[in-house]
Amino acid sequence: MNDNQNRKVLVLGASGYVGGRLVPLLLEKGWRVRGAARNLDKLSCREYADHPGFEPFKVDVLDQDSLDEACSGCMAAFYLVHSMGPGKDKKNDFESRDRQAASNMVSAAEKAGLKQIIYLGGLGDQSPDLSHHLKSRLEVGEILQKGKVPVTFLKAAMILGSGSASFEVMRYLVERLPVMITPRWVHTRCQPIAITNVLGYLVGCLDHPDAMGKSFDIGGPDILSYAELFQLYAKEAGLAPRLIIPVPLLSPRLSSYWIHLITPVPSSIAAPLAEGLKNTVVCRENSIRDIIPQELITCREAIKRALDHTGRDREETCWRDAGEVSVPEWISCSDSKYAGGDIYEIAYTAELGAPPEKIWPFIEGIGGKNGWYYANFLWRMRGIADKALGGSGYREGRRSQEELRYGDAVDFWRVIRIRKNEHLSLLAEMKLPGQAVLEFDLYPRGSSRSILAQRTRFYPRGLLGIAYWKSLVPFHSQLFKGMLNGLARKTGARILSGPSPAGERDSCQINPGG
Repeated sequence: MNDNQNRKVLVLGASGYVGGRLVPLLLEKGWRVRGAARNLDKLSCREYADHPGFEPFKVDVLDQDSLDEACSGCMAAFYLVHSMGPGKDKKNDFESRDRQAASNMVSAAEKAGLKQIIYLGGLGDQSPDLSHHLKSRLEVGEILQKGKVPVTFLKAAMILGSGSASFEVMRYLVERLPVMITPRWVHTRCQPIAITNVLGYLVGCLDHPDAMGKSFDIGGPDILSYAELFQLYAKEAGLAPRLIIPVPLLSPRLSSYWIHLITPVPSSIAAPLAEGLKNTVVCRENSIRDIIPQELITCREAIKRALDHTGRDREETCWRDAGEVSVPEWISCSDSKYAGGDIYEIAYTAELGAPPEKIWPFIEGIGGKNGWYYANFLWRMRGIADKALGGSGYREGRRSQEELRYGDAVDFWRVIRIRKNEHLSLLAEMKLPGQAVLEFDLYPRGSSRSILAQRTRFYPRGLLGIAYWKSLVPFHSQLFKGMLNGLARKTGARILSGPSPAGERDSCQINPGG
C-alpha cells in the first residue's frame, strides 16, 4: 500500500450512513476516492467535497453503463448499496432490484479489471425463517462472489452509532417507553458492532492479501439480548430501568407499525428491521480479528459515544438523510403558466434592517429544537395526524441544528435546494393530496438591509387536492404569515416593513439550486 496515493477506490453508496463516514477515512489514509451516488448534490455539500483526492460521480447501479463508467480506472470498490430505504417506490421488489444491481456490479468489475470488491452485508445463515431483508443481503454477497473479481464479504449485525437506523429505533423506543410491551424477539441474542469498528474492518480489508476472496463475520465483544441492550441504553442515557413485558401476539408486521408510531423511522425501514429481529445474529467465527486487529468497542462504550455525538449535534451521516431525493419537476421553470396544471401559492415578504448573512443562520436553523417560529404545537398536531395516516410524522430533529445540506431531513420536510445566504427549499414529506414546497429567499438591499421572502407552493392531486388547499387557505395564510413574522423577529433585526402579501413569482426568475 505504499503507492496508494496513485490508486483510486470506488465507494458505491457514498452518500449513505456507512459510506458517508468511510469516504473521509479513506481520504485521511491517503487513498484517492471516487464517491458514487445517484444525486451528486448530496455529496457536494460534504466537508470533504473539495478534497483534492475526492471525485464525486453520479451512478445508478441498475444502469449498467453508468456503473461501468464508475468502475473504470479504479483499483477496488466498496459495495454499500441496498434497496431498503425511505424511497417512494412502495413495490415489494427490493430483492429483484438488489439481485440486478449485484449482477451489474459483477459485469462492471470484470470489465474494469478491479482487483477487489468489498461488500458489507448482514449477519445470518440461510434458513427458512431468515428475514427477507437478510436473505437478500446474503444473496447479493453470493452473486458478487460468483464473479471473477475477488470479493471480501463482511457480515455485520446491528451497527451501533449515532444516526444508524437500528440505533435510532432503540433510542426512541427506550427513551419514550418506560413500560415496553414487546414481541418475543426481545430475548433474541445479537452481537452488535460499533460503527468505528465497522469502518476499521472496511478500510483494513482494502488490498489486504489475507482478506481477498473471503467472508468474515464481524461483531463487537458483547453478545446479549435486545432486552439487555435496551436496559444498557437506559442506564447510559441516565434513565430508569425499563419494564419490559414480552407478549406472543405481536407479529413482525405489527412490530413495524408500532416502531413507526413510536419512532421517526418510516414503515419502509421499520418493517425489514422488525422482521430481522426474530433471527439470532451472532458471529460463527472471528478469524478477521487476527487478520485486522483493532480494539473492539463494547456496547456500553459504543452507546456512550453515540449519545455524546447526538448531544453535541455532530452527526456526520444519518439514516433519515439516506436514499434518493426526488425534486418535483413542477417547482422548476416551466414552458408557460398553464403547463402542468394549477400551482397554488401563499407568499409574504418583509424588509429587515440587517444584511442577508445576519439573517441566514435563522433560516438555516429552522425546525428541530428551534421549531418553526410560530404555532409549534400545530405542527406537532399535524405530525400526529400524519403518523396516524401512515406518513413520516413529526420526526423531531435534523442531522445538525446549525447547518443544512442537500437531502437533509428537517422534521417532516426534506431539503431539495439550498444556496447559502440566498435560498432554501423544503419539500413536504407528510401525507398530502398533492405536493408542497416551503421556500425562503433573501435579497440584499444595500449593505445593511434585506428582503426576506417566504413562499408556500402546492401542486394538488385531483379534486381532493384542490378542495384541501382551498378549504385551508385562511388557516394556511395565518400560519405562514405568522411563521415569517416569527422568523423575522427571531433574527433580532429591525422589521422595516411587512410581513405583507407578495405577488406570484415567475418560477424562471431565479435558479436557487444552481
